[in-house]
Amino acid sequence: MRTIRIHAFGAPEVMRVEETPVPSPGPGQVLIAVEAVSVGFAQTQMRRDIFPAPMWKPTFPIVLGGDVVGTVAALGEGVTGIREGDRVGAFTLHGAYAEYVAVDADTVLPVPADMDAAQATALPGSGPIAMGTLATASLRQGETVLVHAASGGIGHLAVQAARAAGAGRIIATAGSARKLDFVRELGADVLVDYSRDDWPDRVREATGGQGVDVILDSVGGEVLRTGVGLLAPFGRLVFYGSSAGGRAVPGISPMELIGMRSLTCFALGQWRTSRRQEYLDHHEKLVRYLTDGTVRHAIHSALPLEEAAKAHGLVETRAHTGRVVLLTGRAG
Repeated sequence: MRTIRIHAFGAPEVMRVEETPVPSPGPGQVLIAVEAVSVGFAQTQMRRDIFPAPMWKPTFPIVLGGDVVGTVAALGEGVTGIREGDRVGAFTLHGAYAEYVAVDADTVLPVPADMDAAQATALPGSGPIAMGTLATASLRQGETVLVHAASGGIGHLAVQAARAAGAGRIIATAGSARKLDFVRELGADVLVDYSRDDWPDRVREATGGQGVDVILDSVGGEVLRTGVGLLAPFGRLVFYGSSAGGRAVPGISPMELIGMRSLTCFALGQWRTSRRQEYLDHHEKLVRYLTDGTVRHAIHSALPLEEAAKAHGLVETRAHTGRVVLLTGRAG
């Protein structure tokens, strides 16, 4: 099978197209014949070995992970409730840039048979993260939500999900006029260019100085620290990503949260295992949203699997809006 493998960390060009054996699913796993796989900013960090999360402990050769959509080709021992031929999606940390990938069965979710493969890559990871961060924040009707990196693969879904959940005002940050125009089309009320030094003042002005009820932060670093100071009393900041890299969460004193503010983190794997029914309920809701048009999964580029380096270049330089997807050429 065709596989994109990495033998040394570095620029996008370190990814090579190679022929490798089709994996066999182990106990509790399923083998997916891949139609599409998403490319996120985290994968570009992994390729450079700057992904700060502790679960990333790679050994060469590396096959990067992502949101996979395809059909079940084989079942490992002990797997029940899934059949060969089922159309499914799964998020995996490893092995996704290939024509086949073996994943743990408990990560697999159903995908509608008639849903476009690129569109369906919202279902395994990016969409659940958007939904899960809002659930973690316990968003209430009429509250103000600040979404950082709102034009990205997760952020643009979070903007729309927040609107569907009843947010009163959505403040969206992005790094260019083109990206802010894109987010405006998705329903954001206030647009803030976070490349400007005065972006926090713009957020304060938008709330009349009252502060923000909910912040969804995938950046970290000083953006996170500044966000704590932008929270209204009883405001909640949910940290779920680390595009700032390195020291993603700066030291924050509990005294900075003393005004009844809270800072928490979201991890998809923990949500999936610890609150599984909530996770599954939100998956069903997300399928409805994508099907009825409540949420639009914007695909910036859908490229052949062999063009993984080009896809990484688009994401790493932040030249995209929405999601970049790799396609194997296999029809759903």
